[in-house]
Amino acid sequence: MLLVVAVLFLVCSSAYGQTNEVSQLQISGTKRTKISFIEKLVTLKKGMELDSVVMDQDILRLKKLPSVSHAYYNVNILPNKTCNVEYVIEENFTLIPFANLFSSSNDNFAFRVGLQEFNSFGQNITLGAFYQYDNYSSFGVSVRAPYLFTNKLGLAFNYNDFSTLEPVFFQDDTANYKYNNTGIELLGLYEFSFKNRMELGFSFFTEDYEYIEGATSAGVPLNLNVDKHLFKFIYDYNSLDYFYHYLEGFRSQLNLQYVGSTNTNLPEFLIGFNDFTYFKRIGDKGNWANRLRLGLASNVDSPFAPFTVDNNLNIRGVGNTIDRGTGMIVLNTEYRQTIIDKNKFVLQGNVFIDGGTWRNPAGGFDDLWESENLRIYPGVGLRFMHKRIFNAIFRIDYGYGITKDGDNGIVFGIGQYF
Repeated sequence: MLLVVAVLFLVCSSAYGQTNEVSQLQISGTKRTKISFIEKLVTLKKGMELDSVVMDQDILRLKKLPSVSHAYYNVNILPNKTCNVEYVIEENFTLIPFANLFSSSNDNFAFRVGLQEFNSFGQNITLGAFYQYDNYSSFGVSVRAPYLFTNKLGLAFNYNDFSTLEPVFFQDDTANYKYNNTGIELLGLYEFSFKNRMELGFSFFTEDYEYIEGATSAGVPLNLNVDKHLFKFIYDYNSLDYFYHYLEGFRSQLNLQYVGSTNTNLPEFLIGFNDFTYFKRIGDKGNWANRLRLGLASNVDSPFAPFTVDNNLNIRGVGNTIDRGTGMIVLNTEYRQTIIDKNKFVLQGNVFIDGGTWRNPAGGFDDLWESENLRIYPGVGLRFMHKRIFNAIFRIDYGYGITKDGDNGIVFGIGQYF
């Protein structure tokens, strides 16, 4: 009997669903975002059958846009078996200045300031520029238009003239070099589905190393100026669900690069790393966040190895660029607890543990298990957020090392650490 009822219910539901045609799709709540852009992006169209799965996917896709703080839909069933669907959008403010304060590798004061517009022309095109002073001046400009051509195909362009004081490690000694990287990058962006996308492109750049001070070695040149080219492939699987500043779900970001060189002192190499992130809502105000980063590069015996141990990249409190390697395993885990949640302002506290290990240049995989390459840094932090301004998260973290020769320090930044 129960089986018969279930079958009748499914049949009736299917029949009912087929008779409810979307007679109107209304987009409301937009101020700067073009309605035509939203209509191009979403799957539901006028004349289609009402489908909650399609609408749920549309809403999730909209919530991933920088211009959207939150989104939901309303359905009004009409007597003639048609319906009106309304997509309601709460927009973010998207013209965002930013400023990062940090210490350089020689403990001098350093900063980065910039401005980004994440919804240029109402099309969710990102235009950005920055200026950085880290012992030397740097600047860059960028354009990212993921839906420039269709609702799946776009482009990104970057230009950087980046200089900093870079520590180089060899034979248990350290030298400081002025490092400059000037180049352009062009990427094609393609979205297979609302969870899967890829980037494919290339860049041409020049790396320049100029010896400043510290140890020297016959095998390490004092000056290098090398033209390079790079091919890049990124694959992003993103099943995260967003509710304002809360996240839930899984994401995997794979980044593969080939770097060609015109100088054997900075030889060509392959590099690849994958970020696995997992988020879990804990009650109404808690969020558990995790990131596992696995990286591997050509195991060249060079003091200019690509993976670094750095405050701003992987381990909070450790210092800025204190070591290098050709392989890495890094795990960051933190619990985020909302303390104050008003209409626009959020104060969030967090406790974290950052841990990682590196393979030395030309070393073996057993380096990853050596205690001298292991860093573990627990810590605490605060987040000051604005719920209606995209990525308006000011963070401050304090990390304290508990492994051999551990350091401690405060890290400032914009946006969540991961």
